[in-house]
Amino acid sequence: MRIRIRHETSYRYEEPASSTLQLLRLTPRPHDGQFVRRWRVAVDADARLERSEDAYGNITHLVFVHGPVEAVTITIDGEVDTRDTHGALRGGVERQPVGIFLRETGLTRVSPALRRFARETSAGQGGDQLAAVHALTRALHKSMKFIVGATHSNTTAAEAFDEKSGICQDFTHILLAAARALGLPSRYVSGYYLLTDRTDQDAGHAWAEIYLKGLGWIGFDPANGVCTTDRYVRVAIGCDAREAAPVRGARVGGGDEGLAVAIQVEQGRAMKQEQ
Repeated sequence: MRIRIRHETSYRYEEPASSTLQLLRLTPRPHDGQFVRRWRVAVDADARLERSEDAYGNITHLVFVHGPVEAVTITIDGEVDTRDTHGALRGGVERQPVGIFLRETGLTRVSPALRRFARETSAGQGGDQLAAVHALTRALHKSMKFIVGATHSNTTAAEAFDEKSGICQDFTHILLAAARALGLPSRYVSGYYLLTDRTDQDAGHAWAEIYLKGLGWIGFDPANGVCTTDRYVRVAIGCDAREAAPVRGARVGGGDEGLAVAIQVEQGRAMKQEQ
């Protein structure tokens, strides 16, 4: 499947900022189920754009704009061809040992209730790791409500689990915490998801990859209750949302900041014609 993505992040400052600095993790890498046909990062200001990669192998761009800056828009535009691998990741870049993804973070700390959920939900699977994670994924999809605004960027897995509501970030943090409680290396993935009912989206998507013996890394999306398919574009990984954040930044001056995000994810035209 060919997927086209356009992602605009716009900042406007109450007073001109002296300078701004943004770290982007918005460029996907290819793997066996994903081929990046084209990808462009553009800034509508006189900016220094430096490409690099972080400790996990995510492609990063450091955007520095020297002021005075009243407004700036960062635009991502590209096309990716995807193939359904039934969640299995092959041919990806791995910069860290698998064991690092057992690391607990502030956002994914395991509470007694989460630990109990992990053990009780995975019980009866006969030690089958794949079946256990499928059971966790289905249980979260069934018991949690997807409610925009119910949580915030610093909401922990335990807090969202207790409230039984959140967005894809919260669903993913809960699954990471539960899987790690079972001794399964697990990581956060940020990217995009092709919806069936609309192209305009308010944010990107997030899901988990869990390492299973004999299978390797497998993608699970608890917000949708499925393994990842060709409708997903994988961009960045980390131990939690902060480490895989699409955009993080800082500025000097500027007063109050206005932020607007506009994302379009749609099936590519060439693929539509071929069908």
